[in-house]
Amino acid sequence: MRVLICPDKFAGTLTAVEAAQAVAEGWREAAPADELICRPIADGGPGFVEVLHASIGGELVEVDTTDPLGRPVLGAVLLAGDEAGTAYVESAQACGLHLVEPGERDPKTTSSYGLGALIEAVLAHGARRVVIGLGGSATNDGGAGLLAALGAVGLDAAGEPLAPGGAALTTCASLSLGEGGGLLPGGVELIAATDVDNPLTGLHGASAVYGPQKGATPQDVTLLDAALANWAAVLERELPGCPAKLAELPGGGAAGGLGAAILALGGTVASGIDLIRELTGLDGVLENVDLVITGEGSFDHQSLRGKAISGLAGAARDLGIPCVVLAGRVTTGRREQGAAGVTEAHALVDHFGSVDLALAEPARGLRELSARLAHQWSR
Repeated sequence: MRVLICPDKFAGTLTAVEAAQAVAEGWREAAPADELICRPIADGGPGFVEVLHASIGGELVEVDTTDPLGRPVLGAVLLAGDEAGTAYVESAQACGLHLVEPGERDPKTTSSYGLGALIEAVLAHGARRVVIGLGGSATNDGGAGLLAALGAVGLDAAGEPLAPGGAALTTCASLSLGEGGGLLPGGVELIAATDVDNPLTGLHGASAVYGPQKGATPQDVTLLDAALANWAAVLERELPGCPAKLAELPGGGAAGGLGAAILALGGTVASGIDLIRELTGLDGVLENVDLVITGEGSFDHQSLRGKAISGLAGAARDLGIPCVVLAGRVTTGRREQGAAGVTEAHALVDHFGSVDLALAEPARGLRELSARLAHQWSR
């Protein structure tokens, strides 16, 4: 039997690569004769660069940058070495929620400035096509920090630079573009790889949908949404090439509005999971397997809205291949799962009977669940 193992990360506990290894180990214990193909996946969030490096190779380059609160952190970018001069950057390495302790989380003050150092690093290596994975951010600043790092600084009515964070955007009156006004070298293509199609503002915007998980109160959400609307208006007015109706464009709300900043720079938005499928040749592998096993930390309603699992399960369904999900917890219903292409789903919380154990020993849980699946599915 040929089994494709392609989980996403289990946020806070296992990377996608580690999760795939655990599933493979469990299956081999129960069905050693089966052929296992490991292809860890990502949708643009944490693990994006690691997954791509494991699949396509290339050169990893370490980069000194800053976290959402301006503290030094070490990131890494991936230089593909192809003719197009492609480089891959992961916004979560500078803007990630995992970089900020729960008590420190406040999207009114967190900044995307550190992403600028990662982008500048790949440009310094001659990259002409920069793919930026978006997701898992602690920021809600509409990419103002990123743009400031590249040379487009928001100013208040007195002409003073804005403080970091989303709240300060309420006072943004203009944009300083520095000498020449060019933020990127000519001919550079930016692509935002993301798992969401939310716009920048409104009921389905960055602040309303994702602000609360970053520490925003209901009052903060109202403030931040108005701040992003103002910021979008300033960008449309003062940043050359910025598209019209920036606040309404699909994908603009990704990663606290980083999607909108990339669109404002003339970039495009692409599906993170579709990009991973293409680069890793996943669709070709799918055509020749008997079973797909995927998973992530929480298999919930958001998982079925363009995230990695939904893209993968849908592709498996179209080929008539069963797809099993292993997750830390499962809150979706069987009808929803079936419509998305998921044959069955199993939770570590149910397996252990304990949330604490599921968080403490996820690798063991995945090995045990996988071995049980092998007894059920293997020929």
